[in-house]
Amino acid sequence: MKKILIVEDEPTLVATLRYNFEREGFQVTTAGDGELAISAARDERPDLIILDLMLPKMDGLEVCRVLRRETATPILMLTAKTDEVDKVVGLEIGADDYVTKPFGMRELTARVRSLLRRAEQRLQPNNENLSVGEIAVDTARRQAFRSGQPLPLKPKEYELLAFLLRNRGRAFTRDQLLNQVWGYDFAGDSRTVDVHVRWLREKIEEEPSKPARLITVRGTGYRFDG
Repeated sequence: MKKILIVEDEPTLVATLRYNFEREGFQVTTAGDGELAISAARDERPDLIILDLMLPKMDGLEVCRVLRRETATPILMLTAKTDEVDKVVGLEIGADDYVTKPFGMRELTARVRSLLRRAEQRLQPNNENLSVGEIAVDTARRQAFRSGQPLPLKPKEYELLAFLLRNRGRAFTRDQLLNQVWGYDFAGDSRTVDVHVRWLREKIEEEPSKPARLITVRGTGYRFDG
């Protein structure tokens, strides 16, 4: 039974989330503020954390920053519709995904299952090696390199790069990348893809503003050339 930590200060929403996730077979624990969230994450060792950004005592971004220094547990942020900057910052400091309020339980559950599934896959041995020019990926170590030097990639940056390397030369839409890399097929917020592409370009391209590897395909999405 997978354990989920729900960090949220709205009692009605907490009750709704607890009911639905327990009905889906998850074990649920909750925390109503940022300080309790950190304590609960350390004590309960959940398999996944659902983290609201607007919290008493310590906001969700700071909670995410603290926890990411201590654990690789998947973190799914809950954000308000207008918090575009917070979404990007959350991804930058290590959140794995986000869902915008108001949301449907079907979508939230799908994203939770996807993050859990991919967390399990990271623990499975995989000895595939991928390379295009100076860019290489060692899947056994989950490490990417540029000209032999390790690249400091976040988990989703790594997974996006590995997927594109496996399929170099092929263009993918943003929704296809959401499905293949993030693991859900809701035609939702494609900005998640755009943000990760921008971060990858800053790390693998000589001139990120004029990419030679990770190419934008007008009217479609992205491809990796090699």
